[in-house]
Amino acid sequence: MRVEFHNLSKRFDDNRTVLEPMDFTDDIHTLAVIGPSGGGKSTLLRILGGLITPTTGEILMDGAPISRDESALQRYRANLGFVFQQSGLFKHLNALENITLPLEKVHGYSKKEAIERASALLTRFGLENDAQKHPAALSGGQQQRVAIARAIAAKPKLLLLDEPTSALDPEYTTEVLDIVDELKNEGLDFIIVTHEMGFARHACEKIVFLCEGRLMEYGESAELFGNPQTSQLKNFLGKLLEWNV
Repeated sequence: MRVEFHNLSKRFDDNRTVLEPMDFTDDIHTLAVIGPSGGGKSTLLRILGGLITPTTGEILMDGAPISRDESALQRYRANLGFVFQQSGLFKHLNALENITLPLEKVHGYSKKEAIERASALLTRFGLENDAQKHPAALSGGQQQRVAIARAIAAKPKLLLLDEPTSALDPEYTTEVLDIVDELKNEGLDFIIVTHEMGFARHACEKIVFLCEGRLMEYGESAELFGNPQTSQLKNFLGKLLEWNV
């Protein structure tokens, strides 16, 4: 997917500037957005997903501008998949229903079609025995697998993931990242905000480094990790990789 934004910035009502004006144009297949906390990563992802509006600037996806009209935004968001830090599952619905509900209500699937699609995804992600369980009865990793299944159920054009493993133990982190990598190998385009540097480096083609609300560096993963150009990225990677085994 071709992603473009020009003079994009975000300032919140309390006069906090989260994103300084920035420009970007490239074809995106697998992109990791990295950087220190408070650097604007989640804000950028939510703007690209049409969840919040920028203060200035224009965004184009495959050449089509993202409208600020709410009805147009709803149509735009229907073509995307979202996975957040917390799974965001409906607590009163079981795993199967969490997937079938948006398929029926948003994407126009019949009940039979929705159940077939949801059941196939739950089986694929090793959750076929958990279809009737509510989120409280699922582990964190299982909840995120259901969330990913829900996000890709309608075959979105782009998957947006906002630190999907930040609240997970290491073993659950691995299983969730394995699923995202599997989706990459099937050709699904995604943008992920992550602190998992190993995944960013080896599973994502390109990297955006955001720091202090600025797009400091962008490029091929191997190049940015192997030859960072700014002191900010050098310091960031140095701190994160110091204790790696």
